[in-house]
Amino acid sequence: MKFELLHTDVNSRARAGKVVTDHGVIETPIFMPVGTVATVKGVHQRELKEEINPDIILGNTYHLYLRPKTEILKAAGGLHKFMNWDRNILTDSGGFQVYSLSANRKIKEEGVKFKSHIDGSYHFFSPESVMEIQRAIGADIIMAFDECTPYPCDYRYAKRSMHMTHRWLDRCVSHLEKTPALYGYSQTLFPIVQGSTYKDLREQSAEYIAGVGAEGNAIGGLSVGEPAEEMYAMTEVVTNILPKDKPRYLMGVGTPTNILENIALGIDMFDCVMPTRNARNGMLFTAQGTINIKNKKWEADFSPIDPDGHTWVDTEYTKAYLRHLFAANESLGKQIASIHNLGFYMWLVREARRQILAGTFYEWKNKMVKQLDTRL
Repeated sequence: MKFELLHTDVNSRARAGKVVTDHGVIETPIFMPVGTVATVKGVHQRELKEEINPDIILGNTYHLYLRPKTEILKAAGGLHKFMNWDRNILTDSGGFQVYSLSANRKIKEEGVKFKSHIDGSYHFFSPESVMEIQRAIGADIIMAFDECTPYPCDYRYAKRSMHMTHRWLDRCVSHLEKTPALYGYSQTLFPIVQGSTYKDLREQSAEYIAGVGAEGNAIGGLSVGEPAEEMYAMTEVVTNILPKDKPRYLMGVGTPTNILENIALGIDMFDCVMPTRNARNGMLFTAQGTINIKNKKWEADFSPIDPDGHTWVDTEYTKAYLRHLFAANESLGKQIASIHNLGFYMWLVREARRQILAGTFYEWKNKMVKQLDTRL
């Protein structure tokens, strides 16, 4: 993997760059649609490519390990072939999912024993086994195994967890050196900065991760319930330390406003289930603010979903029609809303990139943040 930093905004730390892997170019800043179980939920691959058009999507190690299982993915020739996706894929480590199973998992130095949410069977993740699983999945960018601490988190626990995450990282690196990639293209490991919302721990973790010299770095343990201002403060602490010539990935973030504010702090890559999850509940993102399409006020509104012309499927369907689909509980409504929201997120990061390159990002970002927080 190669990263080229093309331009940095003069009034913020926002960056425009380019990541190149064996599966193509990723223009940053970038949002990665979440394809948890080998699909971006409710969206056909054709629509994903032609209407949303992301350079990269995300797969989930925990879910793919449980279903369809790594032996099926190996037999298929990896996740790219299994799901008919010829562009980039990033897989997370499974650490966040294990964290979310707090009642059904036990964390030790060796790794994590957890109970499947599907059938109740017990499984064990170690740094080594997670590297093996991600080799089998075959993503272009893979994540080191980490523990994602909750919010709020006791300082002593956060410190112990952070140091264990660092030790796990060393084991991940060591194991990858012994195990070649399986499908004829390279895989790049991103370590993960942890440390909860404690400035000194975030600084220690960022220094440790920077010292590993990986081709890219991630920031985890945020967007887990902390106030947005704490997220921004921790992101700023970490981006002060992580190398400027490597891409920076903020995991699991977030709202359109979160994305713009973190781009301004020097983040290059994002993922979040919010655009598709909110879409299935009738919540749409537009450049003017958010719409609850289920509200009666849209019943006879025959204008496009986003009247400013940020269109993907918007020109084909009106607010009134989409509201009707939700009222009738037609699955097409959720599909149209998902494509719209993902398309909006892609427009947002690509417009941010354009503004960075033009030298107008900071003023544009401040204007957009005010609009995006409006309820229509």
